[in-house]
Amino acid sequence: MRTLRTVATVLALVAVAGCGEAAPEGDPGATKVKYLTAFNAFGREAYAFVAEEKGYFAEQGLDVEIAIGSGSGENMAALSSGAADFAPVDSTGYILTKATGKVSGITAISAIQQKSMVGIMTLDGKGITGPKDLEGKVMGDQEGATTTILFPTYAKLAGIDPAKVEIIPVAAPELAGALATDKVDVIGQFVVGKPLIEKAAGGKTAVALPFSDVITDLYGHFLLTSDKIANDDPELAKKFTAALVKGLEYSIANPSEAGRILNKAQPETDAEVAAKELEIMAAYVKGDGGAIGAVDAARVTRVIDVLAGAESIPAGKKPEEFVKVLS
Repeated sequence: MRTLRTVATVLALVAVAGCGEAAPEGDPGATKVKYLTAFNAFGREAYAFVAEEKGYFAEQGLDVEIAIGSGSGENMAALSSGAADFAPVDSTGYILTKATGKVSGITAISAIQQKSMVGIMTLDGKGITGPKDLEGKVMGDQEGATTTILFPTYAKLAGIDPAKVEIIPVAAPELAGALATDKVDVIGQFVVGKPLIEKAAGGKTAVALPFSDVITDLYGHFLLTSDKIANDDPELAKKFTAALVKGLEYSIANPSEAGRILNKAQPETDAEVAAKELEIMAAYVKGDGGAIGAVDAARVTRVIDVLAGAESIPAGKKPEEFVKVLS
């Protein structure tokens, strides 16, 4: 299994071989597909809207419906059932879920971020600056969220007792408010959410504890598709990946414009906050200098070994069970 390089190998492609219905308008030869955002329409999701606005999907002969995703679990279920064709999902949550048999029929084909954005967020003044400070505290998180799923592994590797941290369910739209009003001490939150949390907290400084500081080698989101598309129509997967990665590269290079494009498509979003999220996300997309979108089998193996060593997944899993190379 060789490195998946979505930029270098995906751009020289042939026409899509008819999986999907013809678009009802525009190019009658375009292939219609459905994409789900990872969660909601935060700034971190702008790259799909940029790919649409800039014509990158159209360049690949695609008519893409961008729908608002509801999180990793719902996105994986939608892909597995055929209700959606492509969606980003937190890579670690995906591996944990698939390795334990809770989902099937889906595979990863690219990496959105080379470094995990999963973490815990608190506010300055709450006395939480490192993992050890979490013991005895209350964490709010959306039920079934990746942060909650991954927390026992994070705690074990950080040398703290997960049983000493109370996790209570808080709906995603209420997380920032719960933190700002001291209903909880910390919340599960992607590190790029810092500007949004600070705005909700009236300008107070947010403090992030990224899981990647403790669990090394973690990717951020993987782009997932169904096994059916990956196996039966890999050209469609290649074309979609090429366009999405192009939108991703443009977004992190031009965060202010990307924020405005997101606001145009989703008027309830704050263009300035979105731009700040993208500025933070750029380092996570680029990682340590590997190709944007690349997934390396050796690195996936190391992630699997960490999760198996923490007894979060069964031993003996292989990278090809989770990632499909689009050759």
